[in-house]
Amino acid sequence: MKLKALALASVAASAIALPAFAGSPVPADPDPVVPAPVVPVAVSGDWTGAYGGLSLGYADVSTTGASDTNAIYGLSMGYDYDMGNWVLGGGLDYDWTDINLGAANVDNVARLKLRAGYDMGNGLLYGTGGVAKAYSSIGDDNGWFAGVGYEHMLTQNVSLGGEVLYHQFDNFAGTGNDIDATTIALKTNFRF
Repeated sequence: MKLKALALASVAASAIALPAFAGSPVPADPDPVVPAPVVPVAVSGDWTGAYGGLSLGYADVSTTGASDTNAIYGLSMGYDYDMGNWVLGGGLDYDWTDINLGAANVDNVARLKLRAGYDMGNGLLYGTGGVAKAYSSIGDDNGWFAGVGYEHMLTQNVSLGGEVLYHQFDNFAGTGNDIDATTIALKTNFRF
């Protein structure tokens, strides 16, 4: 009987010292939970459609014997057509300002513009140009402008960009003076 008890004690000690195998009454530790990576939602980068927007910037205007700088703010609207790698579009801009050139104050500038640019997905690098009309205290006159810009889609319907334009008005309102203007503007567009 002592031998039987000793054998049982030996088997029990061996069972406790052995590692747990399948079917063991002790459950195995669960596998760690690895969270899925957060993937940002991509903006489509399709530039086709109408837009309207707001701008805020700075104007540097000069003529013979006078120059002035001031803030500009305005509205814009237009339509773009995305052809894959290239985007073509047209639009209208209207800016308000208060530029003092001595004998005249320039109050507003309107632009009819064309633009062509390279589609970079969510970004659009473009050149632009067209006709401009300046409104002043001594009369209105037509001129031309050319420039470059960049626009970036923040969401499907909102883009943010910047634009630099050079303007030329020859013999402004028959005064014999030429007016040169450079504008730099930050633009926000809402796309439809």
